[in-house]
Amino acid sequence: MAHREPPEHPVLQDILAKKLSDWELIEELGIYIVGFDRARYGESEPNPSRSLRSEASDIAELANALELGPRFYLIGFSLGGHAVWASIKYIPDRIAGAAMMAPVINYRWPGFPRHLSEEAYRKQQPGDQRALRVAYYAPWLLHWWMKQSWLPSSTVIKGTTHLPNRLDAQVREYAMKNSGMFEERRKLATQQGMLESFYRDMMVMFGKWEFDPMDLSQPPFPVHLWHGDEDGLVSVTLQRYICSRLSWINYHELKETGHYLGGVQSLVDVVLKTLLVVSVSA
Repeated sequence: MAHREPPEHPVLQDILAKKLSDWELIEELGIYIVGFDRARYGESEPNPSRSLRSEASDIAELANALELGPRFYLIGFSLGGHAVWASIKYIPDRIAGAAMMAPVINYRWPGFPRHLSEEAYRKQQPGDQRALRVAYYAPWLLHWWMKQSWLPSSTVIKGTTHLPNRLDAQVREYAMKNSGMFEERRKLATQQGMLESFYRDMMVMFGKWEFDPMDLSQPPFPVHLWHGDEDGLVSVTLQRYICSRLSWINYHELKETGHYLGGVQSLVDVVLKTLLVVSVSA
């Protein structure tokens, strides 16, 4: 592997320093962490019939293959939050505790008051609104739609969404303009094509769900959710509503914080300690 000098950008240097601290805690607690590529991401096999149920099934199957034991902890960030919701619904007996960090929201979950979800939906750029509408009403058209330069497209995918939080904006600017990190990571993740990876995720996340998370009963394990009050990608207003409906979710709102929670000082430490120390001793 070629040697790569650490970035000179102060924001990225600070984040790397925090990552080293996170690894120290992981070693201290003796944690075994598994990160996996969902279907057709990286080198994972495709699943054209991917669904919420299949996401939970994949997680359970992976845990069995790696012999992680009868129960394990689950953490989902951003778009990966739908896999946590699915696991709460379909494999609650396998989960010891769950954490969601800025999980993406489906604006069409029936539990939302219509005026609240529509208000949050309309705050998006027109291209993002159109892309989500296609993912819901005509998922078979999504891949074609995203390839048409003359059609309004998603600013999230293009990396041009307005980010009100300063740290979010700095991290994205560095990743996209200075190091090629954004494109490098995207190419690695979607090496089998955007259709079966990211667009298939959009179809599941923003399509017609098999259940409404706000109808879920309290699971037999603790669930925590962290969200920044300056998140420019996922509505904090809707996140607050979800957690007000599901009183069993331990909601942690972070002040002056955006979407990229991995860059928040000591947050990974807090998440791990909350799941593995506080929840166990409670």
